[in-house]
Parts: sequence; C-alpha cells; structure tokens
Amino acid sequence: MTKTAKDRLRAVSLFSNCGAGDVGFAQAGFAFDVMAELDPRRLDVALLNHPGATGIPGDLRETLPEVVAAYRERRGDAPPALLAACPPCQGLSSAQSARGDATDPDVGSRDRRNLLVAVIEEAVRLLAPRALVVENVQAFLTRQVRHPTTKEPVSAACFLIDSLADNYCAFPFVADLADFGVPQSRKRSFLTFLRRDEEAVAILERKGWAPYPFPSHASDSCRPVTLDEALHSFGLPPLDSASEEAATSDVEMHTVPVWPSERYRMVAAIAPHSGLSAWENDVCLECGRRARDRTRARCSGCRALLPRPIVKGNGPDDARLVTGFHSSYRRMDPSKPAATVTTASGHLGSDRTVHPWENRVLSPLECALLQTFPPSFQWGDSLAQWGHTNVRAMIGEAVPPLFTHKHGRLLVQLLQGIPPRVALAADDHRIVVATNALAGSRRARAVSADAVG
Repeated sequence: MTKTAKDRLRAVSLFSNCGAGDVGFAQAGFAFDVMAELDPRRLDVALLNHPGATGIPGDLRETLPEVVAAYRERRGDAPPALLAACPPCQGLSSAQSARGDATDPDVGSRDRRNLLVAVIEEAVRLLAPRALVVENVQAFLTRQVRHPTTKEPVSAACFLIDSLADNYCAFPFVADLADFGVPQSRKRSFLTFLRRDEEAVAILERKGWAPYPFPSHASDSCRPVTLDEALHSFGLPPLDSASEEAATSDVEMHTVPVWPSERYRMVAAIAPHSGLSAWENDVCLECGRRARDRTRARCSGCRALLPRPIVKGNGPDDARLVTGFHSSYRRMDPSKPAATVTTASGHLGSDRTVHPWENRVLSPLECALLQTFPPSFQWGDSLAQWGHTNVRAMIGEAVPPLFTHKHGRLLVQLLQGIPPRVALAADDHRIVVATNALAGSRRARAVSADAVG
C-alpha cells in the first residue's frame, strides 16, 4: 500500500446508491472501507468506482450488523473518520404527490423510508465516527413522522440531532448546489455532525464558521454555470429522437429514446433556445393558423390537432389537452443552470426535461455530467443490462461529486486539526434557513403533540 493510500482517512457509506457522491469524498482524501446499498445492481456500480471497499447489499435495517462487522474486520476499534449517508428521499420529495400533509405525522409514517435515519443513529452509536454527513431533500428537515420509540411527532432531521446531541454537534445547511459550481439548480439539505471531542469543533467556534465550503459561484464575479456553457463544454455529438440512428452515438451512455411522430412534431414545434413549452405551441402545423386560445386541442380553422400535449378520445373529434404542470413538455432554458436532474430525466412529461435546442431529452451521460460525475466514472454494462430508466434513477438520486469533493476537502482539514483558509460563515443565510426550518419543525411537533394530548 502506498503512503498516500495509507494516509487517507477511513470512511463508511450507507445508502450508497451508485457511489457517485462518495467519489467526491474519495477525491478529497477519504477511502471507503464499507459501502451498503439496498439494490445489489447499484452496489455493483459503486464498487466499480470504489474497488477497495467491501459491499454489503440489502436492507440496512437488517444488514447493519454486517456493515459494522465488515468495518471492524478491517479497522478494529478505530472509528471511521467519516460516515456518509444519503437515505431515500422518495417519501419526502415534493415530486411525490401522494405524500400528503407534511405536518401530519401519521401520513408521514406511512412511508417507512421516512425514518430510515434510525439506522444511521444506530450506526453512529456502534461505530462512533468522527464526522457524519447526511444529505437529503429540503423536506428532510421538516416532514413530520412518528418517533420510532416515543411515537411523538418529529422530523427525521430533528430525531437524528436529538439522538446524537450528547456526543455530536450538528450543523444544518440548505443550499442550491449551483452556488458551488454544479451546473444545475439542485436545492438540498445537509446535516454535518462532528464529535464534540474533535478539535474541529473548537476551530469552527473560534472562527465563527460552519463545516461547509464557501460558495464559489454565487456572486457577480463568478455566477452559476449555465446549461448552455455546460453542454458545450461536454463536447458531445448531437442526437435526435426522430429515428434510432439519429438517437444513438458511438459515445457510451450518450443515447436517447426515439419518439412517435406526433410527439416528435410537438417538440420540434417548440422554438430552440426559447425555454418555452409545448403548451405554448400556437401555430397549426397543417394550415398555419395561430391558435391564441391556450385551452384548445384542435385548430379552430382546419380542426387538425395542435402540436400541444393532447390526449385523444374514442370519437374522431374527441381530444383534450393533457392535465399537468406547464413546466412539463418544456425546453430547458440554456441561459440558466439546468433544471434539477431527477430520476425522471428521460420522461418528456416530467419537469423541464427537453433539450434546449435539439429535439430530444438529455442523454444519461449528459445527466451524469450535469450531476458532475467525473468522465472516468465506471458504469460497467449497466445501461445494456438495466436500461435507461434504472440508470437515470441512479443518476437522479446521486449527490453531485463536485460538491462532496469541496465539502470533503474542508472536512479533511478540520479532522486533521488544520484551520481551512476559508469556510462558510455560521450566520450565512444557508445555515440560517436550515436552522429556522428545524425550529419550525419543532414548533409543529409541539402543536401536533398538544393536539394529540
């Protein structure tokens, strides 16, 4: 083992997905000994990119003892420097319309994934990591569920903070990762915990800092990276969803679905570079008449179907507009960071998924690069074996490695007792917003408890 490898700080990853966020931590100086992921296919991809790690597949509520044993076998009683955990967010995400009232703990508890942080708490108790980083959607801080023991209303974040309070200082954080150079708008919450006996805690208190990197792209001198800049920097060949030949390239992972002719015509009618949606397509493709009524499915002149999102009925004239959000069937605005890359990046009817000037959605490779996966990231034969949908899901659920790299470098310095050159101020609005969200969650908890009482 080389001196460089020996000196890297040891780490454990829970809910690893494909290991992308952990790649950033690895680039910063951490080395993962154990990675745990429910889906063995995702874990295979993670291990391709972390070949030194032991992989533990399965439900962590059952496999956590295996994770601890695997780490102990390698490192004995020495605590890991980092425990990185990204529990599932589907039950919290605003994209899930069935999640219900965020202040109702009984509704929140229907999805058992919403309190998987109990596994993280148990892992911390068993491994005593020097630092813990938990990433999730913003609702992680506020979504009310039932405490796994007391059954009182609590958010997942508040449960974790309260459970670890005796031994760990918690630092909440909410940010758009575009402020840190990620070329997409990606608003996420983070909780970073440091053991109270760490010198890092004293360093942060003395400096008035929080353990997060200073935003690199949140000022007039260095604005966020636009989608136009990002796509041109990738240097990938053009694609087109009109045919199989045009929708495929020789570049691995750079391929898109082929659309039926009516769908293709609808997207092609949206002006390139406009950021507009198919709901705003006003010109009839048959007679050229402009349809100023945005509620119509057919041209008022020739009765042809307009190039809008339309559902046909059984009768010859039975057609209506699709019921949905008007952020769907929309070209991405090239003058801004990309819209959030989600698990539904291949769906035309999802939120802002149409290429800004080509007639297609983004390819899996483009989505991965917008998520700041390094070009060297190893996918194996996952696309051929599992298809677009599963690969896009892995990409959409990943933590951008560019951010974890920046965050990781700061944590490495702190854990080595070295004051960073600069870090995020403790009174930065990204910290204040997260702190206030947690306070609001506690107030909601008290109101809900009073109501039950």
